Amino acid sequence: MEPTNLAVHADMSFIGLFLEASLFVKIIMIGLFSTSIAVWGAWAAKSRQFARLHRLGDDFEDIFWSGSHTLESFTRQVNPQQGEHPLASVFVVGLEEWNAASESERADGTALQRSRRMMDATARRELEALEAWLPLMATTGSTGPFVGLLGTVWGVRSSFQSIGASKNTSLAVVAPGIAEALFATAVGLFAAIPAVIAYNRLSGSLGRYATRLETFIDEFLTVLERQSHKATTPHGRR
Repeated sequence: MEPTNLAVHADMSFIGLFLEASLFVKIIMIGLFSTSIAVWGAWAAKSRQFARLHRLGDDFEDIFWSGSHTLESFTRQVNPQQGEHPLASVFVVGLEEWNAASESERADGTALQRSRRMMDATARRELEALEAWLPLMATTGSTGPFVGLLGTVWGVRSSFQSIGASKNTSLAVVAPGIAEALFATAVGLFAAIPAVIAYNRLSGSLGRYATRLETFIDEFLTVLERQSHKATTPHGRR
């Protein structure tokens, strides 16, 4: 009759399985749940951030390529520090380096090379800042199932200990440990699957934004080169 009572009173709900788990498995579950919450929060925040950056980039490029402003007047309207605007930061750094160059440096291409180096370095720093939280997602996606599996192994071990202690192989004796083990596996997958999806989505957004920065740098340097040729050609014809 005792095994039957154990089977009847066993709590197989999520909360019950957590409360009945051993301390080691509880620590694993709490860690996985906490990491999963962090991943979901970071995913939402980074998605909003990339959406905002693309809106700012669209507005920036629309005004920049409209031709309604000179480079100097456009620079006065751009505040790269306000709102964390990498595209504007890259533009300002490149133009400042260009304006600091002499006419001879502009003519021989030295100014363009320095402007590119400064813009590339600024773009790398901005992209590194945008990569925040992606390592956590990658780590959670790759290790979450294995951490859950560790809890699974521990739960199976508890089941065998219960069998050895009670000398009974009935389902009532084995079920709690097996349920604990399977629950640990489920928690590991619950943390890992969203992390993998979030990492892939955000990595794609980061890659597209990096391409946008690289394209703008190439186009902006072409504008500077064209401006330099226009400034030197009349003198060469005299």
